[in-house]
Amino acid sequence: MATKTTTAVTHYHVQKKRRADFLEQWRQYRNTVVRVGDVEMHDTARGMRRGVYVGADGDRPTRSMDALVHEIDPGATSTVHRHSWDAMLFVVGGWGWTEIDGERIEWGPGDSLHLPAWAWHRHGNDGSEVGRFLSFSSEPLLETMGMAFMEEGGDAPFDQLAPRPPYAPQIDGNDPYARRIRRLAKDQDARRSGRLHTSWDSLELLQTPRGTRTTFLLDRAIGYQASGITMAMFEIGPGRGQSMHRHPGEAWLYVVEGKGHTFLGTEPDKGEDHPWEKGDIIVVDHFLWHQHFNDDPEKTAKVVRIHMFDSLLETMRVLMDPMVLFEEPPDAIRDQQAGDYSSIEWPPVLERPTWP
Repeated sequence: MATKTTTAVTHYHVQKKRRADFLEQWRQYRNTVVRVGDVEMHDTARGMRRGVYVGADGDRPTRSMDALVHEIDPGATSTVHRHSWDAMLFVVGGWGWTEIDGERIEWGPGDSLHLPAWAWHRHGNDGSEVGRFLSFSSEPLLETMGMAFMEEGGDAPFDQLAPRPPYAPQIDGNDPYARRIRRLAKDQDARRSGRLHTSWDSLELLQTPRGTRTTFLLDRAIGYQASGITMAMFEIGPGRGQSMHRHPGEAWLYVVEGKGHTFLGTEPDKGEDHPWEKGDIIVVDHFLWHQHFNDDPEKTAKVVRIHMFDSLLETMRVLMDPMVLFEEPPDAIRDQQAGDYSSIEWPPVLERPTWP
C-alpha cells in the first residue's frame, strides 16, 4: 500500500515558525540577576534540600549549564547517585564531606569540588551547622543531545555499586578504527584521573590588566578534567570596575562577597545597569557587552565566574570562524576602564565565605 508523508506546508514554513516560537519562548525565560531571596528550597528524596538559581527544574530553562543550591543538615548523609553529566561544586556555608567513587573529601566554605560524569557521589555533614554548596552542571547540554541519564544507589556502600561504564582499551594499528579506540581510551584515562578538590586555603589571587585579581577554582589549567565547564574567582577593588568584554555562551557569576552592579548591553554604550549583592547570581547572556562594578568604596567584592568554555565555546569558535568569540576593547580603552589598579590595596585571602 503506497503512503505519503507530508506536513501540509513546506519544510521552510515549518522550520521558520518553529525557530520563531523557540526564540520567543526563550526570551520569556531570560533573567538578568537571580536574587538569593527568590531561590525557594525544597526537600528531596536524597535527604537534602535543593533550590534552583537557573535551570529547567526551577522554571528557568537554560541550554548549556544550570546553577543550583543544596543544603544538608547536621548529622545527615545523603543517598548516593550518579549521572552522565559532570558538575562543579562551590561551598558557601558549613563543613561536611563528599564521597566521590569511594574517596571521601572533607570541605568547608570556599572549597571547590568536581563530580566527574558517571562518578557515584554522596554528601555528609558531621558538623553542627547546615552545610550549603552551589552546583554548576552540564546537564542541560547533555539533555539537549538526548544523553542525560541518572542512576540512584540509595544507601549502598561504594563497593556494592556498579563501576563507571567500561571502555575499550587502546589497541595497536594505524587504521581509523584503531586510532579511534586509542583516542577515546586516552581521553577516558585522563578524565578518570583528574583533580577533584581545591581548598580555599590554597588560593592565590593574581592581578590582571582588567583591573581585578583572579584565580582558577576548577579548570584544566590546574589539573581538572571536566566536560568544558570552568570556574574561577575574581576580586574587584573598592569602588572600582572590571574592564568591559563580551563572549557567546551562558555565563553565571555568583556574588561571594560585596555589593555592586553590572552593565549589560548589545553595544558598549547601549545597555542597562543591574544591581547585585551577596548571594545573587548574575546571568550574562550571549554576546552581551558586560562590565562589573564594585559599589562599596571601602571593601573589595568577590565573584565566582562559571561558563562552558573548553568544549562548547571552542566548538563554536571553529564553526563560526572568523567571528570573534571573545572580544574586549583595544588595550588603551581597556586600561582606561581598569584604571590604575597598582594603587589598590588588596586584602589577604583569609576569611572564608559565609552564606547570606
